[in-house]
Amino acid sequence: MTQWGVASDAGGRRSVNEDAAFAKDPVFVVADGMGGHARGEMASQTVVEGFRGLAGSGSRHITAQAVVDVVREAAATIRRTMAEEVVAGWVETDGRDPVAGTTVAGAVLTEQGDELYWLVLNVGDSRVYRFSGGRLHQVTVDHSLVQEMVDAGTLDATEARTHPRRNVITRAIGTGPDCEVDFWMLRVQRDERLLVCTDGLNGELDDDTIAAVLATVADPGEAAAALVRHAVTGGASDNVTALVVDAPDEASADDTTARTPGGVEEDDEDLSMTLPGGEGR
Repeated sequence: MTQWGVASDAGGRRSVNEDAAFAKDPVFVVADGMGGHARGEMASQTVVEGFRGLAGSGSRHITAQAVVDVVREAAATIRRTMAEEVVAGWVETDGRDPVAGTTVAGAVLTEQGDELYWLVLNVGDSRVYRFSGGRLHQVTVDHSLVQEMVDAGTLDATEARTHPRRNVITRAIGTGPDCEVDFWMLRVQRDERLLVCTDGLNGELDDDTIAAVLATVADPGEAAAALVRHAVTGGASDNVTALVVDAPDEASADDTTARTPGGVEEDDEDLSMTLPGGEGR
């Protein structure tokens, strides 16, 4: 049995919450909309609804290609909605087409033979963390300007937390041509938990604070609420959403993971057939 809990707040300085989340075994995702008020809310809800449809069957045989299809359809719907609003004259364009977009991050429980895996996915700067054995590990890699600077060695990771352009993302759903989705395959471990969150959470809380909550608050719903409460109390100026997912009881007791070329983290078995188009990214 898989247990989870989700909490969300507009934050201390926002009147509208443009975040969205969906959690139903086997799909767990959060989305952070952008474009201002109704546009951002529309974008995040659109991608979340796509994942709701993906989870409808309850199958644990969802592939990465199925996730890509959901993201592409959501992107097309967002672009179509914005174009319709322009034609209807509902938005001012100031000579440019208005855009709306959203991040998405999450995990899908999948079965490979007799083993359970997390199919972790990411577009943008929302994140997935893995908490196991008392240690917190950031699984996803932000698609952001500051992350590119960190990767290039021109910015320290600590400095990135307060950099004035830390909110500039380099990949989003709906803001342009179809974007690439990053994937990781991780064997599910007994007694571990995942944290899926928007940047309003990790922008306020450091890893030690996040780990302390995940280690001490047993109920996933209460853990999610505590994380959001800490972020908002700390002065969060952005929307904040946290989704905590505990590994199902039937999870494996050991862990063997390896990094593969192209940025996809897989188990030691050959799982390339689960990647989009069999490309083995």
